[in-house]
Amino acid sequence: MIRLGQLLKLAGLAEDGVDAKEMLEDGEVSVNNEPEHRRGRQVHPGDVISVGTQRFRVTGPR
Repeated sequence: MIRLGQLLKLAGLAEDGVDAKEMLEDGEVSVNNEPEHRRGRQVHPGDVISVGTQRFRVTGPR
């Protein structure tokens, strides 16, 4: 598992934790088509993360 803020940084969508927090506060991020505002939310394999028009499916470890 990974936290949503960490995932946004790892995917290159946020430069740092502050940037991730602002994206979430501004309502730019949804998880499984539900708006998400918590940077610490745990995401799991199969979850779909949407940021603007981009969509990503979380997969397990490689």
